[in-house]
Amino acid sequence: MDRRHLHRSIAPAALAVGGGLVLAMLPYAAAPAHAATTGQLRTDQVGYATGESKIGYLMASGALSGETYKVVNAAGSTVASGTVGGASRGSWNSAYPDVYPIDFSGVTAAGSYQLVASGPVGATSATFQVESAAALYGTLVSDGVNFYQNQRDGSNLVAGPLNRKPAHLNDAAASVYQTPSFQSGGNGDVINGSSLTKIGGPVDVTGGWFDAGDYLKFTFTTSYADDLLYASARALGSAAPAALSAEARYGSDWLNKMWNPSTKTLYLQVGIGSGNASGSFYGDHDLWRLPQADDSDTASADRYAAAHRPVFEAAAPGAKIDPDLVGRVAASFALAAQAEAATDPAGAATELADATSLYAMANTSPSGTLESAAPNAYYPESIWHDAMELGATEIALAQQALGNPAATYTPYLTQAATWAADYIASDSGKDTLNLYDVSALAHADLVSALAQAGNPSGLAIGSAALVADLKAQVASAAKVSASDIFRAGGNYADFDVDSHTFGFISTEALYQRASGDAQFAAFASQQRNWLLGGNAWGTSFMVGAGTTFPTCMGSQIPNLSGSLNGAAPVDTGAVVNGPNGTSNFTGGLGSLQGGMKKCEQDSFTAFTGHGSEYVDDVRSWQSSEPALDMTGSAILAGAVQSSLTGSVTPPSPGGRSYEAEAAALAGGANATGCSACSGGKKVSAVGGGSGGTVTFGGISEPAAGAYRLSVSYLSVGKAKQATVTVNGAAQTVAFPETDPSSYGVVGTVTVTVQLAAGSANTVAFSASSGKSAPDLDRIVV
Repeated sequence: MDRRHLHRSIAPAALAVGGGLVLAMLPYAAAPAHAATTGQLRTDQVGYATGESKIGYLMASGALSGETYKVVNAAGSTVASGTVGGASRGSWNSAYPDVYPIDFSGVTAAGSYQLVASGPVGATSATFQVESAAALYGTLVSDGVNFYQNQRDGSNLVAGPLNRKPAHLNDAAASVYQTPSFQSGGNGDVINGSSLTKIGGPVDVTGGWFDAGDYLKFTFTTSYADDLLYASARALGSAAPAALSAEARYGSDWLNKMWNPSTKTLYLQVGIGSGNASGSFYGDHDLWRLPQADDSDTASADRYAAAHRPVFEAAAPGAKIDPDLVGRVAASFALAAQAEAATDPAGAATELADATSLYAMANTSPSGTLESAAPNAYYPESIWHDAMELGATEIALAQQALGNPAATYTPYLTQAATWAADYIASDSGKDTLNLYDVSALAHADLVSALAQAGNPSGLAIGSAALVADLKAQVASAAKVSASDIFRAGGNYADFDVDSHTFGFISTEALYQRASGDAQFAAFASQQRNWLLGGNAWGTSFMVGAGTTFPTCMGSQIPNLSGSLNGAAPVDTGAVVNGPNGTSNFTGGLGSLQGGMKKCEQDSFTAFTGHGSEYVDDVRSWQSSEPALDMTGSAILAGAVQSSLTGSVTPPSPGGRSYEAEAAALAGGANATGCSACSGGKKVSAVGGGSGGTVTFGGISEPAAGAYRLSVSYLSVGKAKQATVTVNGAAQTVAFPETDPSSYGVVGTVTVTVQLAAGSANTVAFSASSGKSAPDLDRIVV
């Protein structure tokens, strides 16, 4: 299991498929209040699908008698009611010895609701939505992509609400160093010696994503994350947001820099965590700063941590490379080839060549520790058959997508089947889909590749065995879930429960798609419910999803660029580690690291129970640090579940979905009232030209108050600024002036506006460009 590297120490703009200016209004997330009372109501704070089971949880300080509940809609009307009865599901902790389920599955109409309990306890839930499954899961996709944009390194950034700026441009001419030796004991990442030994360079390793709350860049985690993004875009097909595909491309572009096919060299990572024992040089985890400060850091002690970050090799040039790395990175190249096969066959062929050249370098008889990071303790990997199965499978699928003959891809299918059989024989049952086990994705894709090949005989394994192993992975978690008070299928007393739980949701959809068996669909919904608020702590573990979510993450950029304790802006889409074993918090969280802004929501500890604790605190790497793999798991879960129900719907504030159903209006035209309402939703669209005005009739959803207006410009062109006027109050916002390499989000900015209820709200906007007037395609309220 991951002992993620130690530090010493509301929804975003809607993502559109088309180009233009996209505006989405989001309510401020109030700072959570968690004073222990006689009762707490827990629900999925994002919402429930119209036809699925809907269970709330009443945590009580004792056995209940005479408690009732009701479900109230946005108009204040009761749409369902009943008695809180039956047996308690068990004791969570001494303060909440009884937890009662409340089944309100009869509520199926789309809308906004609250669950209210009355009687001896009395409690009210957060507001949640009932809507389509595609809309619910669409939140995970679009919000998760936002986090990846915030994690970008280099010059091609999305400024966003966190005001990201170019960083680590010195990575363009980085030096390669011999992998150092590390001291044993402690956190295991202190380097021996007074300096690092340079062995090569310069190499260009600009770009990529920061791994977690730090600024390190790992081939191991980036390739896993990129595999998930490409798989997500492929699952959604034409419904995939343009920004998702662009982000997957951003990841593989960096991995292309980390693999040099001419010298057969794969680079392992950029940067070091901690410095050396004497303190003559520091590591990334010894500093707390914004990334743009690093290139101009002239301190001698920071030379490896900031201004001139080292690059390490996975193996010597031309030497065989550990298979866990090879399989994941080769899969990323092959997935890129699949994505480009129809539109850029030549580019796809190049990606495929990179995949096959790297795949051929795998050491398939490894001994000792598998290489994943320096030090290996950051990401200790123990299995590899799954990664090689994934690499071989994606290569075969890429060759099929390019129309290559069976003689070309059959050897890879043969090898993929062999690795799958080895995984099932040696590794199955030890883990499920997460950073350390990619078998679920590999199995599902191998089933697809075999089907396209006509299900050839004579392989080490066939589709039936692959589907059976997928089922076993889901069934094992479903069994755990059935006996848990809040129906959690993961181990919340260990690391990475959130990543594993999103993995369950993905695996259920992959199994359902491969088998047609939907018997575990309710289990997948229960896992989403737990992740997004239906848990003992009453919080969503994805930033911006729901009413209460992490606001004090152990992450430098939001801590130093965002607002704290729930105020805007926040690092929307970030998924944190989540609850963890109480022993990991022994001794407290320590003092603030130099440069940290104090931010804490430590009252979550009132809900510590079952050996598990959750702390939302900038110092809490144990539970509140976000990472690429965790958020990538959420994106894949959203995408593959959406692919079962149809197209993904970009979410609006609080999970509500508004599609642009009105006829496109010419620039400068007006739309008054609600002439394009659907199901009570007020929608309008603007297309063509560089500006316009839209007037919406009395806004009742969302309610009156302060809102964040997120403005995104999507184009190959260059937008310099936009002016947004809401009810007469004008604000001008500047966009970054960097042209993207491909069609996608150029930048996102955020302004604060006031909306009134019961009267018209007029939103006027315009934009200008250094080249030509950009198109403003859609406004969504």
